[in-house]
Amino acid sequence: MTTEPGQAAPAGRDRLGPLIVTIFGLYARGEDNWLSVASVVQLMADLGVEGQAVRSSISRLKRRGVVRSDRRDGAAGYALAESTLETLAEGDARIFERRRATLDDGWLVVVFSVPESEREKRHALRTTLTQLGFGTAAPGVWVAPGNLATETRRTLERRGLAEYVDIFTGDHFAFGDLRSKVRAWWDLDELADLYADFVRRHRPVLDALPSGSIAPEQAFQTYVPMLTQWRRLPYSDPGLPLSLLPPGWNGVTAETLFEELNTRLSAPAREHALAVIHGLG
Repeated sequence: MTTEPGQAAPAGRDRLGPLIVTIFGLYARGEDNWLSVASVVQLMADLGVEGQAVRSSISRLKRRGVVRSDRRDGAAGYALAESTLETLAEGDARIFERRRATLDDGWLVVVFSVPESEREKRHALRTTLTQLGFGTAAPGVWVAPGNLATETRRTLERRGLAEYVDIFTGDHFAFGDLRSKVRAWWDLDELADLYADFVRRHRPVLDALPSGSIAPEQAFQTYVPMLTQWRRLPYSDPGLPLSLLPPGWNGVTAETLFEELNTRLSAPAREHALAVIHGLG
């Protein structure tokens, strides 16, 4: 099973893969879903990565089914696999347009039953629900904010897991303090650490940006690594209602920082990327 493009690579896997997927996600889709090998190598060189390492990483992405080889007009290149395109399209809304849930959204509960002969499906279900940001309310009972219902259904269907699952929506009726339960269902300390690391790394970047226009290459060098780190967070945190989170939740600070950096950097970064792509494509 491949790593979701919205997720960081697991420990021991290719650390360059997420950067390359970010580049494809940002720029290949507007170029008829294709980038030449030469342009990817050059864009990664702008991030300080050697060409051989890039080629090896792309080969690993191909073996995992994230991209596929595609030669056009005599030039070697790659396109995103159809499943990757679908995942990225879903991820766009979560990353760039995420709406934080409220208590009025209610809750989404997923339970599943998998025959012992299909244990790999059980692992796939647990992995998928974790990647969607579900918490565990009890063994075999997974919970998320109700506004993730449509995304959850589509993802389970796309991965061929729907036949093992029942999905329910509703309110938390009883018993106990819901704030305490949320802390038990999700590892809020880990989430807070992830947000703190993002702010620690990128607040100085925002503070150092010039007040006027930003050089396109500088914007690209800043934007792609920033977005690659951020892509993991909206999946780890399903957008829990603020009323159930600790006071002064640093996820809000991180979200604001991301929005400011995205606003400042995305356009000039695209300008640089397209200049390279059109020059080397």
